[in-house]
Amino acid sequence: MQEEIQVVRIRTARYRRERRSVSLAREFARMALADWDRKDRADDIVLCVSELATNALLHGVPPGREYRLWLALGAVDGVLRVEVHDSGGGEPRVPERGGAWTEECGRGLLLVAALADAWGVEGRVPGKVVWCEWWPEGAGRLA
Repeated sequence: MQEEIQVVRIRTARYRRERRSVSLAREFARMALADWDRKDRADDIVLCVSELATNALLHGVPPGREYRLWLALGAVDGVLRVEVHDSGGGEPRVPERGGAWTEECGRGLLLVAALADAWGVEGRVPGKVVWCEWWPEGAGRLA
């Protein structure tokens, strides 16, 4: 019996704690998606990269540190996964219903939750990983 090997395409980049890093992260994601010919939902994916990078920059990266953007595309299953690794504390979560859309901050994870097929937070030492996934068209979506 032959064992199937899961091939994954991976791109990763590190960004310093500076404002321009968010636009650099968006461009990095756009380039990876174009190279992988992953045009479906590209705008949603880049928007979520922007939101997660912004959150890492504002809340997750202590002075003098950086955050890492990690993109992976499963060659067999076609799942695209985005991860943002930072060294800050806390656990990001979607704000309670009500004031989030009228507040200056707090909408980023609402957008991620609405646009991605799945998302979550995992601990790491130090800090955390905030991730989101998109499945190929027709693969369904978790409620």
